[in-house]
Amino acid sequence: MSTPINKEVAWDKSKTIMSKTDAAGNIEYVNQVFMDVSGYTEAELIGKPHNVIRHPDMPKTIFKILWDNIKQGINFHAIVKNMAKSGEYYWVITDFDIIKDPTGRIISYMGRRTSVPTQTIEKYITPLYQKIIQVEQAGGIEAGEKFFEQFLKEQGKDYLTYIEDVILEFK
Repeated sequence: MSTPINKEVAWDKSKTIMSKTDAAGNIEYVNQVFMDVSGYTEAELIGKPHNVIRHPDMPKTIFKILWDNIKQGINFHAIVKNMAKSGEYYWVITDFDIIKDPTGRIISYMGRRTSVPTQTIEKYITPLYQKIIQVEQAGGIEAGEKFFEQFLKEQGKDYLTYIEDVILEFK
């Protein structure tokens, strides 16, 4: 795994990063944009868990909520800080097509990731994620979840509405 460096990946933010994973989160497909932005080759990614690009600045709470939802077949938007092979970072908002077999069992996820306005990250997401990580370090992921639930309650919003609102402010 790379060592994080405080430098953003330069990429064409008009493009969409795409990947497909099996139900367990192992990569089955990546598009060229994914490879260009992450710095990994297709051979380095296929068969690997998607968290190969997880940045240590990401709270575990956000991924737990994301997986809790998509495993139930509920599309979920999350703002995620990923880490390229170089150690550089890139922020994306992700959503999913949840692919099921004829019996209704989830067999794979197709993820689409697009850029997030820098102002959204600086004003809302970085301070929130730093606080969630502090809470997780003190009390574990359960404490992180409780903190985040309380934060959303104070905002008077569910997660998806909060994310949509903070992104729309700077679009």
